[in-house]
Parts: sequence; C-alpha cells; structure tokens
Amino acid sequence: MGIGKLFLTSISSGVITLDELQWITSNQLMFSRCEKAAAIKLGNLLDSGQLNLGCRL
Repeated sequence: MGIGKLFLTSISSGVITLDELQWITSNQLMFSRCEKAAAIKLGNLLDSGQLNLGCRL
C-alpha cells in the first residue's frame, strides 16, 4: 500500500478505515515530504468532516 493510492481511494469513496489510519501512523517516519503533505491533507479532510471514518463495502 502507498499513501498516494490510499489518498485517491479515500477521497473517491469518502471513507478511510482504521487499518489505513494505523498504517499511516506506523509508517509516517518513512514518508517523503510529498507523502507527508498527502497524509496531512487526509487529516484535514477527516477533521472537516469531508472524509468519514468507517469501512468500505
């Protein structure tokens, strides 16, 4: 899994799962600057309510 694919999947479905959030937090020290920006954007979308925490069917 990569942060780019995760970002696109999350914004297209409007959902991010707990497992994906856990993957982000456990791998954030290895992210490049661009990948960190994508992770921050996901956090901002989650905080603003545009992205929901849940599961994809």
